[in-house]
Amino acid sequence: MAKDKMDSKGGYKTLLLSVILSSPGPLVLGIGLTVGRSSTQISDFTRRSAELLAIIASFVVFCITNKDSFDQKRKREIECKSNLFVGIIMCISGLSMIILAFLSDNESKGNVAPAFVIALFGAITNTLFWRKYTKLHNQNGNAILGVQARLYGAKSIVDVCVTLTLFVVAAMPCSKAAYYFDIVGSILVSLYMLRSGIKTIIENRNKLIQQGD
Repeated sequence: MAKDKMDSKGGYKTLLLSVILSSPGPLVLGIGLTVGRSSTQISDFTRRSAELLAIIASFVVFCITNKDSFDQKRKREIECKSNLFVGIIMCISGLSMIILAFLSDNESKGNVAPAFVIALFGAITNTLFWRKYTKLHNQNGNAILGVQARLYGAKSIVDVCVTLTLFVVAAMPCSKAAYYFDIVGSILVSLYMLRSGIKTIIENRNKLIQQGD
């Protein structure tokens, strides 16, 4: 019991830290959009805003369900629904990136430095969170933490792609290479998010169906 409480406390602190560290990203990128117009930058802003909502929802659900008096069957049901929501957010993020990628044009992308810095630090931070959530999930098998591990695994890979793309855009502005790299970067990011989101939705939908039987 003491170990469960320690694991629960560790999950709470990690989720809370996720919310705190994720909150400034959309704001900084939103401000950055006043000087930069890269489609990858716009996609990244949309993605981070949606993911912040999903992380907050997961944090709230974790706080509600991880109480000794909470019914375990009800807990599993709420966790599955919360994870379904996270999967849907992943898919929305992926779809928005594809749409924006094909709507982009070959005009100057402006200053993408703020977005590049956010993506670089995001790649480092999200990798650390991915490892932490994976460790916590392996320790107590909590469904919320398991999906957060998958979300942060996707986020870390996506941020690496975004960082590389924005580096090319910043290094070779107004060039054909930057234009195509920007679009390809957005599409790759969106496909990975869609894959992760669909997998999460299918898994948790099946769990809900099994619980209803």
